[in-house]
Order: sequence, then structure tokens, then C-alpha cells
Amino acid sequence: MIASYDPGLVRCSWAGTDPLYVSYHDSEWGVPLHDDGRLFEFLILDGAQAGLSWITILRKREAYRRAFCGFDPATVAAFDEADAARLMADPGIVRNRLKIASAISNARAFLQIQEECGSFDRFIWGFVDGAPVVNRWSSVSEVPATSSVSDAMSRELKRRGFRFVGSTICYAFMQAAGLVNDHTLDCFRWSEVQKNP
Repeated sequence: MIASYDPGLVRCSWAGTDPLYVSYHDSEWGVPLHDDGRLFEFLILDGAQAGLSWITILRKREAYRRAFCGFDPATVAAFDEADAARLMADPGIVRNRLKIASAISNARAFLQIQEECGSFDRFIWGFVDGAPVVNRWSSVSEVPATSSVSDAMSRELKRRGFRFVGSTICYAFMQAAGLVNDHTLDCFRWSEVQKNP
């Protein structure tokens, strides 16, 4: 559901006025996520974004949801060559063979982490000691593309067999899933997302 745009609210400048982008900014970005299914969704979407704009992926999100069976990692992990071919023929998603293959292999690695750690949530939040990193940026230009935490996360995910998880992608994932609060100080969401640790 797309939220109505309130021009009276100050937002991070990247949100612009596109209703889909504004809704994502106002209701999802930076909110701490602890649901394995949603975390898997953002891993797939952030990997798909590599080299593209986030609004492009947001516009394809429902098609991704259908194509990847509601982002159920167990179902995606069982995808075979026929499923990969189906995905390559789906005009609703990014039809990149390497990204599609990585989503499937990442699902398998995701399940291994769940089995080993009890949940992916427990594993991934361990990189920030279980609590969001709260930054205090005055401007979007101050927000980094990576951090020492995203560097460490990227190394560990790669060690565990994940692909399309470079440090920049991991940092974008951290922002989306609320492991880091990168709303600017003047944005009305900076304080709101901290109410849901």
C-alpha cells in the first residue's frame, strides 16, 4: 500500500516525490527487521539492484515476489534449471543470469545459516551487537556507501557461499533492514525508526 505524500514532512532528500519511493522511505527504510522472510527478501532485492537504481527494483518488487514464491528461502533453494529458465524469461524482474543464479544459491546458504544459528536474524544482527547503529548525518552527502561493519559482513557472507554481497550491497541491506539508521537528522523518520529496535 502506497502512503499518501505529505509535503509538510521533511524527509531524506533521496526520497523525492515519487509515491512509491516516498512510501518505501516513510514505512520501511531503516526500520529494524527481525523477520527472516523479510530479511531474505531484502537480500534478493539488494543483490538485484547491483548497477541499477533502487526505484527500478521497487517498481519490480511485486513481480519479484511472484517470481520468487513470496521470497520463501526454502522454496527458492529448491529451484532447478527449469526455474532459472522461467526467471530468465520473466520480463517483470531483472533478467540477469548471474543475479538469478546467485539468488538461488544464496537461498541455500541462507538455509545453512538458519540451521547453524537458529535464525538468519540472530546471525545478521550479530554484526551490530543486536542493536541498530544510529548515525547523525546532517546531509545525504555525508552518508557512506560502506562501513567497517559492511566490510566484515560481506567477507563472512562470501565465505559462506553468498554472491552479490559486496560491501556496498551489504551496507544498502543494513540501511534497508534497519541495522543502521541513516535517515538524516532533519528527516521525520530519524527518531521514529528508533522506536522499533
